[in-house]
Amino acid sequence: MTMRTAEVFYQDVRAGLLTETNEGHFTFQYDEQYVVDYPNQFLTFTMPVVKYPYHDKHLFSFFEGLIPEGWLLDISKRH
Repeated sequence: MTMRTAEVFYQDVRAGLLTETNEGHFTFQYDEQYVVDYPNQFLTFTMPVVKYPYHDKHLFSFFEGLIPEGWLLDISKRH
């Protein structure tokens, strides 16, 4: 089973893992150590730091807002 994953960092600290399944669904889970060390340092108000994963049929709006558009997207794809 092939899935796409991305490590998510808050500053220089690994905050969690974003995963897209083959079915096109998304999961974000905070790193276990991040939950212990930074329980109040959430990425977005809609995703507080918790032990359980977040699931959605669409890319979470917080991450979607970080995706570049237009010519920046073209540059991102090449690198």
